Amino acid sequence: MMRGEKMLELRYNPLTDEWIIVSAETQRRPVQPSQQSCPICAGGIELPEEYDLVAFENRFPALKRQPPQIHEEGGFFQKARSFGVCEVVVYTKDHNTALPGMPLKQVEKLVEMWIDRTIELSKHDFVKYVFIFENRGKEVGASLSHPHGQIYAFPFVPKRVQAKIEAMGKWYQEKKECLICQVVGNETKDRKRIVYETSSFVALVPFYARFPFEVHVYPKRHVTTVFELSSRERSEFAKVLKVVTAKYDGLFDQEFPYMMMFFQKPFNCNLRSDLFHFHVEFNPPKRDKDKIKWMASVETGTWTFINPVLPEESARMLREVKVEGI
Repeated sequence: MMRGEKMLELRYNPLTDEWIIVSAETQRRPVQPSQQSCPICAGGIELPEEYDLVAFENRFPALKRQPPQIHEEGGFFQKARSFGVCEVVVYTKDHNTALPGMPLKQVEKLVEMWIDRTIELSKHDFVKYVFIFENRGKEVGASLSHPHGQIYAFPFVPKRVQAKIEAMGKWYQEKKECLICQVVGNETKDRKRIVYETSSFVALVPFYARFPFEVHVYPKRHVTTVFELSSRERSEFAKVLKVVTAKYDGLFDQEFPYMMMFFQKPFNCNLRSDLFHFHVEFNPPKRDKDKIKWMASVETGTWTFINPVLPEESARMLREVKVEGI
């Protein structure tokens, strides 16, 4: 690698059979600028023209369509070029709002944006997984306060997604039924952990929640990707996301930080995908109004989470938050 060239590559970890992204580019991204210097406001460095909502490739990506050539170590140490795409999705031109405060029509347009980007990115042969996500709040490392999310188009299937695929396949082999379809059926009968429900979706704190106020959003119909949702389902999906995030803000009467993550089937690979059930996970770091649920050694090192709040209790608290105007 030439002197001054930024490191951008994949490195293989044989202990866990997974690829690690090494990217010096992410160190250069702006951190919490003021509204006057916000790069994604209309007129900012990234978006000099007026817009409604927009997606564009990240200026500081961890993956690139044309990544730099790498020097092969050879032997035991394995490297690979970091093919992929990293996009920023700006939800609205309004700097001082967020998903829960956006008009429902704007959230519906955002859903269509996610669908369009998933379809387009999945057409690339090198893309194996399209991961849509939002980090809201400095507590989860958000570097910009303007409402936005990101999309990573990975050249491999991430390890946790592989674990989900394997679990769904194992369940189907044993039960002859989709795992999440069964979760939805049991949770909607039990009712104790339901936060919000429409005819096509259910939002709930799962029985096995890892975070105190973790919420999952499941379509009741078995679909494998966000773009398989019907027109009615897309509208309901937008409403559910708005309601869940509004309930978060109302829980402790503050802007509630969270990680929102979309899970859908992989693309362009030989993993069985028809058993995958599209869903969304919200992982908020709060365990109380002024307390953070830190991911420390046990959670980070072993993937074994310790949840200090009973899922039924956190579901009740969220369910009782009133959301006006929806």
